[in-house]
Amino acid sequence: MRRIPDPVTRISIIIPVFNESAVIESTLSSLQPFRKHGHEVLVVDGGSRDHTVRLAVAGADRVIHAPRGRALQMSAGVSAAQGDVIWFLHADTLPHPQADDLILEAMSQGIWGRFAVKLSGRNPLLRLVERLMNLRSRITGIVTGDQGIFVRREALDAIGGVPCQALMEDIELSRRLKRLGRPVCLREQVVSSSRRWEEKGVVSTILLMWRLRLAYALGADPERLATRYYTDPVTNSGLLLIFAKAPVAGYAKRRLIPALGAEKAAALQARLIEQTLATAVAAGIPVELWCAPDVSHPFFAGCASRYPIILRSQAGRDLGERMHHAFMATLGCSPWALLIGCDSPALTPEMLIKSSRILEQGCDAVIGPAEDGGYYLIGLRRPDPSLFHDIPWGTGVVLEQTRERLHTLGWRWQELPPLWDLDLPDDLSRLGRTVF
Repeated sequence: MRRIPDPVTRISIIIPVFNESAVIESTLSSLQPFRKHGHEVLVVDGGSRDHTVRLAVAGADRVIHAPRGRALQMSAGVSAAQGDVIWFLHADTLPHPQADDLILEAMSQGIWGRFAVKLSGRNPLLRLVERLMNLRSRITGIVTGDQGIFVRREALDAIGGVPCQALMEDIELSRRLKRLGRPVCLREQVVSSSRRWEEKGVVSTILLMWRLRLAYALGADPERLATRYYTDPVTNSGLLLIFAKAPVAGYAKRRLIPALGAEKAAALQARLIEQTLATAVAAGIPVELWCAPDVSHPFFAGCASRYPIILRSQAGRDLGERMHHAFMATLGCSPWALLIGCDSPALTPEMLIKSSRILEQGCDAVIGPAEDGGYYLIGLRRPDPSLFHDIPWGTGVVLEQTRERLHTLGWRWQELPPLWDLDLPDDLSRLGRTVF
């Protein structure tokens, strides 16, 4: 017997944007009835240089800042979403008036789906384009972003989230979801802007898309394809990952509890996280705050409202597994990543900038040695589990063992000046009043 999907009640509408001030107000206005029905609207900005963010604030439940790139922005929206169903909508796409009811009904039949698309322009060739798009998705089960892909949160989690690539993320998402089931193809329409076809020429755009899809099917690198598709190519910058424990009494800064007490140790943790975030943002590198035990603590939500960051949950049985997981999750999307904790009050934006330049200039790794024999920063261009497996974390040999493993891998690395870490009661005497 076919399992009847569990009922869903709330939709998270995720809209990635970049310089969309001309259309974002209209799109968000059309979504307000859905907000009144209890659904949420998340706008994910990739660094717009126009008035997109200012215009989006009034019409969205939340505006999130993320590294530029549609897949990265979609992924950031999913991390913040609270709904049972994720609905990805382009900034220049207007929904069907009953879209929320249609999605909920569709999710009683399947796990993902799409709308039919109608292009806004009047060129007769656009009618052919939209008919072929809708027909193709019915036959092949491959859906494009213009069609407003919606998916159960549990199904998206099951395939590992949004595929992190520079182009064709909708095609790859469809491929992975098809392994779980075919899409529910609604006949009701969303209206997508035809500006892309009209600006570049309808015939030229059709031919370009066919060439790109064929190249992708034959295994071409999405990053290279993106440079052929975008007039202003998407360039993925590196990322700064900050590991932080929730400032919960008895959980955070446990080695300082004998000197401070549980409540003051937790308060110190909160101040250190805030200082680290301020330092990181000042460096100008996109920031992800990797939270332990997860992102649910209200303090982390407050950080996300004050700083342009993405919240991510740590995963793994020990520190090494959690660090390796974070690098694996980010280095597939970014050319390099830096990882720091919140225990180094002497860390400066200039040191983070220097670390990023070391990686951008071709080094495989960068390390910031700590005076206690560990390290306060590690940056990589590619992950390797040997750097994090079977390391005696919290001891004075962490740095030396990491150096040995980098040497074994044959990697080139550079080191920053040593800094002190705030781990033990004796370290408190070095802490300035500006922090605690």
